[in-house]
Amino acid sequence: MKLKICGMRYEDNIRAIATIEPDYLGFIFFEGSSRHVSASIPTVSASIKKVGVFVNASYDTIVEKINTYQLQAVQLHGEETPEFCQSLHMLNVEIIKVFSIKNEFNFDLLSPYETVCDFFLFDTKGPLAGGNGYCFDWSVLEKYPSSKPYFLSGGIGLENLDQLKEFKNSPAATYCHAVDVNSQFEMAPAKKDKKLLEKFKHLL
Repeated sequence: MKLKICGMRYEDNIRAIATIEPDYLGFIFFEGSSRHVSASIPTVSASIKKVGVFVNASYDTIVEKINTYQLQAVQLHGEETPEFCQSLHMLNVEIIKVFSIKNEFNFDLLSPYETVCDFFLFDTKGPLAGGNGYCFDWSVLEKYPSSKPYFLSGGIGLENLDQLKEFKNSPAATYCHAVDVNSQFEMAPAKKDKKLLEKFKHLL
């Protein structure tokens, strides 16, 4: 599985975490988040895809952030329509559409997005748009009906490694493209612990 580290903001911390060589680094462009990016992002290795995270942002806002920060992917956490996803998909960026899960999920909701997104992302349903800090019931994904690759997200930390290894060997993980981590590796909002992330990546 690939690794996405989300909720980055501070330049020195971004440079440090980039040396771990995750596959993706996520930057949140949502003012309601404590990890909201409002400053510059340093240059990172071309092998690391920069993902912009948005919640019901306008098309023009997303395009402006793509151009300003040279984003390779857009992650949509709001109520974005399939038509909206399609309009962004034409910009030659990867589209990651987020769906929140708790103990059950209606997979029929995915169907309209199949042809307009590159990936789905399953996060924990909670009071926040993301970063709620706890896992959903991964067994729900045993009923995943699609072959669309997806990101597994929602409160994943070192304490979930055994659970992750078990999950990786299950049919539910057949199309799991990447693991997305955030709050469980923070010393403070948006400031990630490099040593913990190195350990996680090594054991993943």
